[in-house]
Amino acid sequence: MFTLRERFKLSEKFLDGYRGRQPEWGPLGYITFKRTYARSVNDGTGRTEEFWETLRRVVEGCYTIQLNHCASLKLPWKPEKAQRSAQEMFKLMWGFRFLPPGRGLWMMGSDYIYERGSAALNNCAFVSTEDLETDFAEPFCFLMDLSMLGTGVAFDTKGAGRVTIQAPLQGEYTHVVEDSKEGWGDLVRVILNSYVGKARRPAHVDYGKIRPMGAPIKTFGGIAPGPGPLMECVKNIDRILAPRAGHNISSTDITDLMNVIGKCVVSGGVRRTAELALGDPDDGEYLQLKDPNLHKEQMMAWRWASNNSVIAREGMDYMRTGTQTAKNGEPGYFWLENARAYGRLKDGAQYVDAKVSGTNPCAEQSLESYEICNLVETFPSRHATLEEYLRTLKFAYLYAKTVTLIPTHNERTNAIMLRNRRIGLSQSGIVESFQRHGRRAHFRWCDEGYQYIGKLDRIYSQWLCVPESIKKTSIKPSGTVSLLPGVTPGIHYAHSEYYYRTIRIDKTSPLIEPLRRAGYRIEESVYGDNTWVVYFPVHEEFFSRSKTGVSVWEQVENVAQMQYYWADNQVSATITFKPDEAVEIPQILELYETRLKSVSFLPLTEHNYPQAPYQEITREVYEQAKAKLGPLNFELVNTDEAQDLYCDGDKCMIEIPPRVPEQQEVSFDANGNGDEVPAPEGDEVGAPAN
Repeated sequence: MFTLRERFKLSEKFLDGYRGRQPEWGPLGYITFKRTYARSVNDGTGRTEEFWETLRRVVEGCYTIQLNHCASLKLPWKPEKAQRSAQEMFKLMWGFRFLPPGRGLWMMGSDYIYERGSAALNNCAFVSTEDLETDFAEPFCFLMDLSMLGTGVAFDTKGAGRVTIQAPLQGEYTHVVEDSKEGWGDLVRVILNSYVGKARRPAHVDYGKIRPMGAPIKTFGGIAPGPGPLMECVKNIDRILAPRAGHNISSTDITDLMNVIGKCVVSGGVRRTAELALGDPDDGEYLQLKDPNLHKEQMMAWRWASNNSVIAREGMDYMRTGTQTAKNGEPGYFWLENARAYGRLKDGAQYVDAKVSGTNPCAEQSLESYEICNLVETFPSRHATLEEYLRTLKFAYLYAKTVTLIPTHNERTNAIMLRNRRIGLSQSGIVESFQRHGRRAHFRWCDEGYQYIGKLDRIYSQWLCVPESIKKTSIKPSGTVSLLPGVTPGIHYAHSEYYYRTIRIDKTSPLIEPLRRAGYRIEESVYGDNTWVVYFPVHEEFFSRSKTGVSVWEQVENVAQMQYYWADNQVSATITFKPDEAVEIPQILELYETRLKSVSFLPLTEHNYPQAPYQEITREVYEQAKAKLGPLNFELVNTDEAQDLYCDGDKCMIEIPPRVPEQQEVSFDANGNGDEVPAPEGDEVGAPAN
């Protein structure tokens, strides 16, 4: 996939300065890192990486890609300059000035990306169903393939009415399912195509080659789901399409098919998916897909698998959709024409990205059909001056641009990705930066930073002999990555100045004893779900107001300002609103439709249930809890329990509805708890255990 002639190595003398040290973690930083990003170390101890080892892998991987790209094209490469540059990238990550996405922390530098391509380094994707009559099964199989690699996929319903469903004709053969991602996808493709006359349905399906449920997955320490989820997926496809023979495919059919495939990927309740449906705001059937009074059975069966949004149009009547959004947060809104016409709103309409047809599940990237996106996260509130921040932007840009140098395993995706070289330099802790630097100063940093990134892109694209990136900046929701330095995620406000953040950890986890020894408050779950609940005391350093103290209007204005000064892709934001603000949503959408590309909403309600994930506390309680804490020591503990997917956190992924109710912030209205699982290695299809 990627010809590896030589590996770049950081100086051992340089690394000696970091061995045995820990960075300045946020309150949940160390445990988040150990659970989510630290890979196993093959030194016979069974331990997982410490942070300096992860950064070594990531930085060496980044410069190895650059080195081999230059070697393959016979381009100049100066080893001493590269060493200095790599060391500076390492230091900036160590100081939490910027970080790769969780996908990058987990996969960059691993042999997987050289052997299997860069899909595992990218966060999210989009696929349109507009050409269903040309290749009916392809959009569904694309979503299945990328989902099994841990990439979130959004889709539209434009294929509605373009294909007539037929009763399948049976072929006299047995389809043998191979024990691989490709094998699962092949069966789904055959079944789907049999409903449009492009394949004969097999008389028999042999699932015998699929490893049984509970069989170990060697790379990730999880368990295989067995053939059950795939068998159920086929049955569900039949439930959806068989009654539709003789009818044109509908937006409901498309969404349901994508959902049952997503459910198949989410096997066993421990794997997660991220789907976003983009429908027509005038499609009444689509808007009612999640009405529990009409479709309770389907809601429980599979329609939880996607967040449903609409492709909004300037000048549309928002009363119907806005009123529905006010009830439960759905639908979200994506203004496709704005994404096609504009980069930053400040720069006016330029239509450099006119082929955009959708967005990713978190809605921070403009994407063509079959395109994937690659993000990186900076923390402006952790910089004292603009000059410091510009220096960080250089290395954050270098990381993101480097990811575009490796193709994926999908030729159709490569044809777009290698042309567009789309990247997304993001920011987290934006509200903290408002507080530390001043809101107007932050916007000036954004403006000057954006211009600097454009200059960098011209220079480095020429050096690497690749196209300049069509768009370069966005605001992703963040979540898990922002926990490492302990900054607020993306553009969102803090829960309160002092609070407990609770995390549920399985009772069998080796993480529990180190946490107990360090003095953390640990309780048995009151819900009988075989977990311990660990309490982490948090103090927001640059605190001004909590999310309950900011109006829905101010939050939307923040998004519009960042779309104006920074994001040439999009700003992913979940706008929380109080009950008395719900009625204003249609007016907000009408007034801001020319200044936004995407937005979603979430009712802000108080859940006074035991062991909630966020619990406001007083300064005194915080100080008492903090005083009891000693250092955490995970030495010789295998902490590899969950890995990041998608856009790194609790903002855009969906899992099977949990038994324990939790108040969650979501971007484009997803549900998740921030813990994510890795892409299966090689051809493995399975369910890593939490």
